[in-house]
Amino acid sequence: VFEDVLDIVEIELQETSNAKDVEEWDSITHIEIISEIENYFEVRFSIIEIEALKNVGDIVTLIETKLK
Repeated sequence: VFEDVLDIVEIELQETSNAKDVEEWDSITHIEIISEIENYFEVRFSIIEIEALKNVGDIVTLIETKLK
């Protein structure tokens, strides 16, 4: 999802990676990433959940929680 939205081939992200680490990851792109994740995994996030996301690890944890 990140590669598709950010249009970066073979992006290397860590759990601690965030928008400050990736030049192409701005606030608009963040919304696109969240939307694509929701569509891909067929889940929905609340505004509160989205606002709490600080890095890739937080996103992964939230996805895992939704898929349980």
